Amino acid sequence: MQETFARVLRKPRILHSEDDVGYLLRVLRNTFFSTRRTAARRPQTAPLPDDLDLVEDPRATRPEARLESAELYEAISALPDDFRDALVAIDVVGLSYREAARALRVREATITTRLHRARQRVARTLTQEPSERLS
Repeated sequence: MQETFARVLRKPRILHSEDDVGYLLRVLRNTFFSTRRTAARRPQTAPLPDDLDLVEDPRATRPEARLESAELYEAISALPDDFRDALVAIDVVGLSYREAARALRVREATITTRLHRARQRVARTLTQEPSERLS
């Protein structure tokens, strides 16, 4: 209301009709919308949370993830060549079974079998305790 009266009094007008209230309401409405538009253009600030330890950056990489991927690559590299080639072609590169069979010059059924066995070996290696992997 104060801003409305300030705007009206900045430019005094003489109204000769009974529409004084309508004029003031129109100025009030326009003032409100103007301030809302101005506020929307300004950057919004939010208060910091009380407990900053619980704020987590979803884009940050976790140290555990780096260890897990290192273990995975180590398990894949320990596979026999035929199994590793099938696993890399399908799961890493993203080839279809037919494309992988053509690239590796084997039958599609052979790719299926090698991929299944490679996945089993990798899963078995990753579920073992670290001390069991070394032996």
